[in-house]
Amino acid sequence: MSNLGLIDIGGTSIKFAVENKDQLQKIDPIKTPDNLDGFYQGLTKRVNFMKENYQITGVGISSPGAVNKKKGVIEGASALPYIHNFKIQKELVSRFGLPVSMENDANCAALAELDSGAGKDVSSLLFLIIGTGVGGSVIINHKIWHGAHLFGGEFGFTLVDDKYTLSNLATSVGVAQRYNNNSNPQTNYSGKEVFDLAQQGNTRAKKEVQVMYYSLAKGIYNLQYSFDPELIVLGGAVSNNPHLLPEVDKEIEKIRRIVKIASIKPKVVNCKYTDEANLRGAAVDFYQTYSKENSQK
Repeated sequence: MSNLGLIDIGGTSIKFAVENKDQLQKIDPIKTPDNLDGFYQGLTKRVNFMKENYQITGVGISSPGAVNKKKGVIEGASALPYIHNFKIQKELVSRFGLPVSMENDANCAALAELDSGAGKDVSSLLFLIIGTGVGGSVIINHKIWHGAHLFGGEFGFTLVDDKYTLSNLATSVGVAQRYNNNSNPQTNYSGKEVFDLAQQGNTRAKKEVQVMYYSLAKGIYNLQYSFDPELIVLGGAVSNNPHLLPEVDKEIEKIRRIVKIASIKPKVVNCKYTDEANLRGAAVDFYQTYSKENSQK
């Protein structure tokens, strides 16, 4: 198998690696430029380095935004407005002199988990990334389901109640915001700090953390009965919290006792990959993209 160059575009930094036989050789990252010219220069410099030193034969890219793979365009919005709404894939192919594939970062992370991570033994899964909001991915029969408007997996937009979305209620960022806003005088705790306060017995902290667990459980329950996946994988920094899965499981059980007809219990696990997920998934997407193209010739 040839060496493959990988790029993970983030809002603050851009990561690079070379993949061969599932092994990653990481290349020094760069600070994300604030303009398109700087972006092109930074990526091209790293790709030329990988071409010279590792003889890469293609480049797989994990990107923010709604990646339209048919058009080679990054639609939607992200922290990098200059990469959107033009044929950026064609431009990168020209600059790199190599085949290029692009996929949304959440979808890449899900592909990594499906290929060799927590979901390697299944063919269908939902992947939830819990960060500032809740993002995710739908995979059916080993393929990403993008949806009619490229919004497949945008679980954070779903409503938990009449007013608030899953992104509002089911994140540690939301836990911190609610706790701080309701403090007098107002505090400035992080999500982790509010979780620590809850563990120490702080009543208000416990209440806000419980809101998160219940909201996430409700979202997972609804998704299970919407898509019926074999597995639901949780990612994001909060997945490192050892209390997350047990507490969410308790809340799912409460819901199932209310909805007695619900015979299926969602199978929920934490992700295997963290900071490598997007890079690894970009490799999976590259091979899927070009094997599909070759089969259609």
